[in-house]
Amino acid sequence: MKKLSAVQLKQQALIFDVADTLETKAREELSGMVQCWFDVEYHQFPSSLLLRFQFESEQALTAALAEEKAWQKRLSAALLKKGVVFKDKRKHLIFTTEAPQT
Repeated sequence: MKKLSAVQLKQQALIFDVADTLETKAREELSGMVQCWFDVEYHQFPSSLLLRFQFESEQALTAALAEEKAWQKRLSAALLKKGVVFKDKRKHLIFTTEAPQT
């Protein structure tokens, strides 16, 4: 794995901070939410960022889908406070039952 540059390390810290904050709030507010995980290509940040809220079952996912747009807005607002602007909020946070691949 390639070593991250100083700029990429700052981006990574920013993403972890925002993802951890959103994950904590989501676990409190969304029934069945298991974890938040993300993929990013740092050389294409922020356009490549994709956060996923993982749910324990299809039923929990279906129940939470009505809130997905609100959480996309929360992500956008949290990153905007850190100076990161998205062109399209919908591309950067999705709800899923998939787990991260190890």
